[in-house]
Amino acid sequence: MKLSVRISSNDRGGYTATCPSLPGCTCWGSNREEARDRLTEAIRGYIAAVNNFVLEDVTREVVEV
Repeated sequence: MKLSVRISSNDRGGYTATCPSLPGCTCWGSNREEARDRLTEAIRGYIAAVNNFVLEDVTREVVEV
């Protein structure tokens, strides 16, 4: 499964990562990597909650702003 991810700097000096395909799936981190890692876990949780299963591999396409 491929999902687009957007990572951008925020006004607090950190980064915000969102997955536009999954409404409300947004995470924050002090750097891009932390935001991306947190979003990956949020995506897994989102999909598990909606479909009642956990994917082993989520392929990411990162669009950095």
